[in-house]
Amino acid sequence: MEELRIPEIYWDDEKAVRLLVEYFTRRRMSGDLFYSGAHFERLGGGGDTEHGANRFDSADLVAVTMLSVSVAPHGAMTLLTDPEGHWSRLLSRIPRDARLEDPGSDALMEKGGPAWELWERLASGTYPGKPDGSGPVVAGKLLARKRPHLVPIYDIRVKQLFRRPKVDHSFWAALAAALRADGGALHARLVRLRDEAGIGEDIGVLRVFDVIAWMHQGRQP
Repeated sequence: MEELRIPEIYWDDEKAVRLLVEYFTRRRMSGDLFYSGAHFERLGGGGDTEHGANRFDSADLVAVTMLSVSVAPHGAMTLLTDPEGHWSRLLSRIPRDARLEDPGSDALMEKGGPAWELWERLASGTYPGKPDGSGPVVAGKLLARKRPHLVPIYDIRVKQLFRRPKVDHSFWAALAAALRADGGALHARLVRLRDEAGIGEDIGVLRVFDVIAWMHQGRQP
């Protein structure tokens, strides 16, 4: 596993807080939020609500479009109807309150675990029945929607900022290790940045981590 090197932006309170505030509160002239992604975890009450945590629904499919991805129409139907029962089977094996920083969650995330298998079924075509239009980025965002405290969003901006390898199957484990290191110093810092930004405790630590990366990387030349 390649160690996750935490960029300087995460240690610059002023800049990091400013990025969070802009992302979650900036508005267009029409009055709605400027960044559609600010709706991602809150749309429909969230993907991990008690009544909807173990299935994909229409709110989840709309939510990922807030992050500029989508599945094809036939893929959407595969997610909604769950013809083979794999989505509900695997989601039901991943506790709603599972958190990446908890060592007890490692079995969920490692190869052979339910989160790993769910990602593989959504992303890689290793198993039959992959939804049309779903790939690694879409799969990651779908999982982040359903289990926001366990699965981090991983896209090109995150990969570039953290200088991860082209093929990276260890990001989950690397981030878990970073969140636990030094007595949870990074985790505590992310909580503090969220609180200072005043964006709400319903925004999870992993989303704070992702938004800082996405906003910061978007400003690089």
